[in-house]
Amino acid sequence: MDPKSFDLEDPINRAFWETLDMVEGLVSTQSLSELSIQKYAAIFLAGGHGTMWDFAESTVVANRIASFYDSGGVIAAVCHGPVALVNVTLQNGMPLVSGKRVAGFTNSEEAAVELSEVVPFLLQDALTEKGAIFIAGENFKPNVVVSERLVTGQNPASATEAAEAVIELIKESLVIDG
Repeated sequence: MDPKSFDLEDPINRAFWETLDMVEGLVSTQSLSELSIQKYAAIFLAGGHGTMWDFAESTVVANRIASFYDSGGVIAAVCHGPVALVNVTLQNGMPLVSGKRVAGFTNSEEAAVELSEVVPFLLQDALTEKGAIFIAGENFKPNVVVSERLVTGQNPASATEAAEAVIELIKESLVIDG
């Protein structure tokens, strides 16, 4: 776990960690490969710097996202979470992000937190190299982009708005599907 995510001096973080149900849910999660993803309407990939290593090269993550998106599911990712999208190839042979508008932790934000030389690559550059149309907002301010069934948020300040966009897409699909 990223030590910055375990700051018990932060009152919201402390309340989260002191809620037994939340902690139990975190330590008892199922592996993505074990989940029956057909039971879900959306996949939400939370960020944090650790995802730059955990999600980036995971074929399980990439394959599950591709399958889910190809079957009509909604994919959402915030902050560094969009790194999970970098190596996703759809059934049509195209990268998931190709031609889509996306957001994610920007090169400018990475420089501002002085981690440009720590992360294995810059997320903004990697998404752009895969054909994404990267939409960068102001540093550390909410910025959410919806492109078809893909919702991406630039940073932690974008999480709530991204979740709300996912809910709207799910509601729209329920109306369309009957």
